[in-house]
Amino acid sequence: MAHVSDAAIRGTKAAKPSAGNGFLRRYGFKLGASAVITCGIVATVHKGGLKLLPEGGDFDHVRVWTVAVYVASLVVVTWFRSVRWRLLLRPIAELSRKRVVVVSCIGFAAILLMPFRIGEFVRPYLIRSPGRLGGKSISLTAATSSVVAERVIDGLYVSIVLALALLFVPTVHPLPDRVVGIPVTVAHVRMSGYAMLGLFGTAFATIAVFYFARSWAHRTTLAVLGKVSPSLAERLATMAEKFADGLHLFSRGRDALGFMLETTLYWGINVLGMWFLAWGCGVVHADGSAATFGEACAMMGMLSCAIFIPGPPGMLGVFQAGIYAAMTMFYPTNVVVGAGAAYVFLLYACQVVCQLLFGAIAFWFDRDGVAALEATGIAGDAPVPAPSDA
Repeated sequence: MAHVSDAAIRGTKAAKPSAGNGFLRRYGFKLGASAVITCGIVATVHKGGLKLLPEGGDFDHVRVWTVAVYVASLVVVTWFRSVRWRLLLRPIAELSRKRVVVVSCIGFAAILLMPFRIGEFVRPYLIRSPGRLGGKSISLTAATSSVVAERVIDGLYVSIVLALALLFVPTVHPLPDRVVGIPVTVAHVRMSGYAMLGLFGTAFATIAVFYFARSWAHRTTLAVLGKVSPSLAERLATMAEKFADGLHLFSRGRDALGFMLETTLYWGINVLGMWFLAWGCGVVHADGSAATFGEACAMMGMLSCAIFIPGPPGMLGVFQAGIYAAMTMFYPTNVVVGAGAAYVFLLYACQVVCQLLFGAIAFWFDRDGVAALEATGIAGDAPVPAPSDA
């Protein structure tokens, strides 16, 4: 057995505090900015009269058993959200469902816990590690490209659902000028929904063009943006080409169809769960009729668009604002701040607790995960390598 010197042991012990210091050096500003944003959001909604914590009477109409059903639906939602990633990675490597589910649950928990969606980098770093949870290693560039493609497809999918809901689902009349408890106009909320469709539509079209017509897209980018800055044009074209690699899925028709089917199940069960919980919390219209499926689609779409934006840990404030903005369009104010407040609280609490629980369970299956993240620099002070195929 190799002899380990006392000096080496002392060096290892001395290195441990530096990892924590490295984390603070790397993310201290972002954590501080995130805390400021969180405090600002909480102060804004509190000043506007929006309740982050419902009062006791707000829970009067809650059917407790519906909360348990909603939690069960989150298990299914998380499964499809996680396991579909294997199809995006299949052109690169054949991975087991266990590996992608475990890594995904850790990554989703990291997105929730870390500010400004820094946790998005966790999945690519974990999935690329060779020999962990079985299967071959994957380059960081390939893993990151697959996550970018997944995010763009999800954004386009949900923004289409939201735009259709905004167009065809009846709203209250007259439509309020402002969102309940938030200094934002309902008109701006509706415009933001259409803007998200434009944003994700453009993003998808861009990477699709770079995937299906790479040479032409590269030449066009250099010809147009090169007039301003040739080096910037080259960097942007290279970046778009790397992100476009995540669309290798569409070169395999069966995998593309499977991915879209599982994506539809993921979002479909998600909206069904939200619809069911709204009924279980007593969210109703002025005439006493229950919330509709179309309204649940609008709430899911507005929530998804809100949390796609980088924000504070736990999405605190952003999550609530997204749901309240949607509810203002469909329900009377007394319902929004009453049963609606209970609904938003339970929706948020269930999602946060379940995501953290799933992440903890995944860490138990992959107990080397923290060490892997420290080695790459996500959780330590090691330099983060630039994306490459190495």
